[in-house]
Parts: sequence; structure tokens; C-alpha cells
Amino acid sequence: MATPAGADPAVVGPYLASVLGHDRWRSVTVELIAAGMSNLTYVVTPEGGSADDAVILRRPPTGAVLATAHDMAREHRVISALGPTPVPVPRTLHLCTDTSVLGAPFYVMERVVGLHVIDRIPEGYADDPARRRAIGEGLVDVLADLHSVDHVAVGLADFGRPEGFMGRQVRRWTQQWEATRDRERPGLDALAARLAETVPTTQRHGIVHGDFRLDNCLLDPGVPGRVRAVLDWEMSTLGDPLADLGMLHVYWPQAGERSVAGQSTVTALEGFPTRAEVAARYAERSGLDLSDLSWYVGFAYFKFAAIVAGIVARSAAGAMAGKDTTGYAERIDPCVERGRAALDDGAI
Repeated sequence: MATPAGADPAVVGPYLASVLGHDRWRSVTVELIAAGMSNLTYVVTPEGGSADDAVILRRPPTGAVLATAHDMAREHRVISALGPTPVPVPRTLHLCTDTSVLGAPFYVMERVVGLHVIDRIPEGYADDPARRRAIGEGLVDVLADLHSVDHVAVGLADFGRPEGFMGRQVRRWTQQWEATRDRERPGLDALAARLAETVPTTQRHGIVHGDFRLDNCLLDPGVPGRVRAVLDWEMSTLGDPLADLGMLHVYWPQAGERSVAGQSTVTALEGFPTRAEVAARYAERSGLDLSDLSWYVGFAYFKFAAIVAGIVARSAAGAMAGKDTTGYAERIDPCVERGRAALDDGAI
């Protein structure tokens, strides 16, 4: 097996044997299971061990220079803080900030065995509408549980700057769009301006995941509707919880809809709650007033459009070698239209 970049088994093994206090880690196999533009995720298995013995190692992409976008200590901190709460997260085992070990900070956590649903549900898992509805409702319940966590009580009082969060978010993604314009898009400019003029008042400050969706969760293999772990906390902060709900709507196509943002269409299968049902269940669980939800949905489509525009611009500049960005530019205008419709008509 080829040595995966960023986590040499000859280094990882002895290091884990030392910090985890067991010689069985001295010789390990390391498998890269998630790469791309996000943080890198590896499965580390002791020699002679089984999948049940493995742990997960997370580190920034090799060569990453944006430290704030790949802050291992921050990701480790939020997962550790959420451990005692109802939010399902892996148990953290070790944080290494010594860059001489792997060339970057990294952390190790338990490996949670779960079903990772990306673009289809495995046959035999949730073949009937009732089980698919349970999956959808389970995701909503976990999000509401996250947003109900007292961030001060779990030691995250200084994890972000929640005051003025949504206003800063609009400015940040407007600046991102202006810095990476692929071409003139007056509709996107107009959407940014409208969002900036109509930022709603935040009802509650809390922990925001930043990218909460079906394929960032592990489902219980035996119980559809139970989430075993929420993953990918690299964008988490303190802010307005409804930002998460707005983005979840972008990732939640309904029956008969095409995927305007290139997301999975699993939630369009019969049985999954509609977006209106998602919102109603979230409101009941969280106690938040969703009368301004359409603004958050509009912002989520704007943010997604700005992200895609940035990818298109980097691709045109030759900075996305090895990444297939075919069709990305065609996703921008439909996202702008959905965002405008949310603001104009309250369409969610």
C-alpha cells in the first residue's frame, strides 16, 4: 500500500504508541478516506487489528497556508466540548500542535462506525417511506439539539464573535464574490445588496456548525433516524443558529426538484420531510421564531453562489488542477434565482 501524503505510518505509529500509551500502535496502516479542498481524514489501524480497533486522524491539506481555515485545535476543541452534550460527536483522543511530527497540527479521535449517505441510500437500509422520514427528522432533531447547547456552560464562550454575525457573513461573502468574479453577474450583485439591507435581528447566539447536511453525518446502521456522529466541524463558530437551517434548506431538494446547487437528491425520495416540515419540526424543537427564515435561505443560496463563483475563477486561473469543475458556472444563476425568490416570495 502506498504511503499516504501527510501521515507517514512510520511516524504516526510510534507517535500514537507514545501518546496513547500502548505499544500496539507502534506499527500501523494508514488509509486516506477524505481529501479534496477540505481537511484530510485518515483511518489508522494497528497492525493485526480490525476496523473496530482503528482511530481517525485529521490534519490540514498538505501545503495549506490558510491556518484559520484548517485550525485543528479549534476543531478538536468544539468536538471535545460537545462530547457530554446530546449532540453525537466522536470522542477525541489527542491533539498534537507540534508541527515537527507531521508538518502540521493534527488530532486523533475515535472511529465511529456508521452509514455515510452521499448520493444514495444503500438497498435494504431505508426502503420504505417511514424509515426515510425518520432519517430526515433525526437530522433536524440533532441540529436543534446543537443549537440548544449552552456554549458558555461547555467552555466555548470565546469560540466566536456572535454579535453582528450575519451582517459580517454578508460582507464576507460579498467581498469573496467581488474578489473572484468569473464575469459580470448583476443578479448576484443585487442579491448581495438586498441581503445587506435587510439583515434580521438574531434571536439566539449559539454554536453554528457551518455546513450541516446529510452527508456530514454518520447514520446508525441499524436504526434509521438515529445519527451516530456529526462530522466536519472546521467551519463551526458562534453565531446565529438559523444560518445552519438556511443552508440545510439549500441541501434539501424536494420531490420533483432538480439539484440547482449540485447537492445530493436523496431528500427528494418519498418519505423525506418537505422543507416546510423540516422548518416546522425545527421550530418546535428549538423554540425559535422562523418568520425570517426566507432571509436565511436567501443568504444561503447567495453564499453557495459566491463559493461556486470562487471555484470557477480559481479553475480558470489554473489553480484547481486535478479537480473537475465542469458545469460549475451553470450552477450560479439558478442559485441566485432561488435566493431572490426566497426574499421576494418567501420561497423556502
